[in-house]
Amino acid sequence: MVPPIWFIIPALVVYLAIVLIPNGQGLFFSFTDWDGLGSLWEFVGVQNYLTVLNDPNSIRAILNTFLLTAIVTIGQNVLGLLLALGVNTHIKSRYVLRLVFFLPVVLTPIVAGFLWRYLLTPAGTVNTFLESIGLGAFQQNWLGDPDLVIFSVCAAIVWQGAGYSMVIYLAGLQAVPTEALEAAAVDGAGPLRRTWSITLPLINGAIVVNLLLTVIANLKQFDTVFSMTEGGPSGASETMATIVYKTAFTYLQYPNALAQGVVLTVLVGVIGFIQFRLTQRKALA
Repeated sequence: MVPPIWFIIPALVVYLAIVLIPNGQGLFFSFTDWDGLGSLWEFVGVQNYLTVLNDPNSIRAILNTFLLTAIVTIGQNVLGLLLALGVNTHIKSRYVLRLVFFLPVVLTPIVAGFLWRYLLTPAGTVNTFLESIGLGAFQQNWLGDPDLVIFSVCAAIVWQGAGYSMVIYLAGLQAVPTEALEAAAVDGAGPLRRTWSITLPLINGAIVVNLLLTVIANLKQFDTVFSMTEGGPSGASETMATIVYKTAFTYLQYPNALAQGVVLTVLVGVIGFIQFRLTQRKALA
């Protein structure tokens, strides 16, 4: 029996009230000079968007967002897959290891960001450990060096998200028929060959899901970046999400912030759609 369609009306009303209407209003006011508080506004066309696209800080934030997304997507998926392959064996501690590797996911991004901010300070745990093992020459100002900060932030995001990717990959690995792997082993295929030629093609659905989730999540990354660096030093780790926040609530330039938000939404939608279509084609091939 098919449930009556009116069962979804309450959910649609809530979605309309808290998602569609506010987003529609934001899109409309991005074409005005609204101050964010009063009821007066004038239509200015695409002026706010031209300001955003001509702003060096916005362009740098967009480039940082792309760089962060690329690094985290690759790092998180490679590490998550390796962890999944490791705990998908018959070792006795596999259940404990799955729990340990997944624990960082339980933390909120804000908490994880402040944790890594403490670890990576000049006198923090990372530099102290390097000095204690005789590698003091490798000590760095991880969050104060503009050339290193984006990579330090990426490391923290990968650390927290790898366990999430691991769980999805593990679900895919457990659906791989053991008969296929055993037959390949009998034919002389080694572990690497079996993984590349049999396991990876059979978990392609998990790969598609993980790539899509990590790309979309990191294109709008805010919490970890803001809690670790607040976009610094000198904007070196600024992302589109953090610059939207600062433009609106620090500089009080609401029309520009709305335009930046629309640009971010369009980027996330277009890139997410293209990535999904490309990976979907691969999955169906």
